[in-house]
Amino acid sequence: MTIKGILFDLYGTLIDIETDEGMEEIYRSISHFLNYHGIYLHRWELKDRYYEIMKQQKEERDEKYPEIDVEAIWNTILRKEGMEASPACQELAITLAQLYRGISRKRLQLYPGVKETLDELKTGYTLALVSDAQPCFALPEIKAVGLVGYFEPIIISSSYGFRKPDPRLTEKALASLNLLPSEVIYVGNDMYRDIYGAARLGIKTIFFDSNQGQKSYEDVNPDYRISGFDDVIKGVTTLAKQKEIVRPEP
Repeated sequence: MTIKGILFDLYGTLIDIETDEGMEEIYRSISHFLNYHGIYLHRWELKDRYYEIMKQQKEERDEKYPEIDVEAIWNTILRKEGMEASPACQELAITLAQLYRGISRKRLQLYPGVKETLDELKTGYTLALVSDAQPCFALPEIKAVGLVGYFEPIIISSSYGFRKPDPRLTEKALASLNLLPSEVIYVGNDMYRDIYGAARLGIKTIFFDSNQGQKSYEDVNPDYRISGFDDVIKGVTTLAKQKEIVRPEP
């Protein structure tokens, strides 16, 4: 079949990001910030509560590949400290989630050639995102690096409670695009979450060997491998010429 759409992973594929969530500064700063909202938690108590609620979330989801909701984590912390459920509480939870991300973030930039490649691809294909991420992080960061308007749909794992390689995320993108697996190519940087996940659905894959992501997984091999993002077009052209791949059941 004719290739009509390209599905992209976000972090490690389009966006080169580095974060350090082990920084003491995160919890110290948020602890101090909460003082101005009448909440007094020591930074270590705040950290313990954050990870305790995260663990509980994962257990309650009962998913093979559970995804957390950081807005809900902060909302729970606020509610336990006596803040009533309200739009103001939800807004503060989002602010805390973004503050956490902003303090932990060390680098946020596009890989070389991303915009030029997307500009060329969008003239012939529909582009979509399938990302393990949080909307309160991902959407502002997509805007910050200038990628607004390139992708429709944008499928973000936190909105569904499960993450890649669960095939349901990619299936949601396919359903939104009204395309079959044989009509798309998946581009990602993680051999397990991206390449294995997409291959389970019979989707042709391009593995971007970037500075992030798992480089190998059991007997999984991508259909095309690149070391620079600007080679995506060459990969798409090559795979688009191939006949439909018949894969064994995983």
